[in-house]
Amino acid sequence: MATDYDAPRRSEADELAEDSLEELKARRNETQSGVVDVDEDATAENFELPGADLSGEELTFKVLPKQADEFTCSKCFLVHHRSRLAEDNGGVYICRDCA
Repeated sequence: MATDYDAPRRSEADELAEDSLEELKARRNETQSGVVDVDEDATAENFELPGADLSGEELTFKVLPKQADEFTCSKCFLVHHRSRLAEDNGGVYICRDCA
C-alpha cells in the first residue's frame, strides 16, 4: 500500500470525532471478546505459597558460625567484620550502616 508522506497527519482524536455513535458501538463490540487469554506456561505449580512445607529441602551451602573477627550489630542483627564496627558501648556493637 502506497503512503503519501506529504499528506497532513491525522490523530486518533480526529478519527474518533468524525465517527458516528453507531460506528463506535459496533467497533467496541468487535474488539471485546469473552475469551480470556491464559498463559499455558504460568501454571499454579510454578508458584511457592507462603507457609509451604519445605521440610524436604536441603541447604546447598555450608553455614559457618560467627568468627572471632566478626560481631553482631545490636540494631540490624547482621553479622559484620570488625572493620565495619562504628561504636562499641560496653558490649553493644553498632555497624557503620546503622550508626
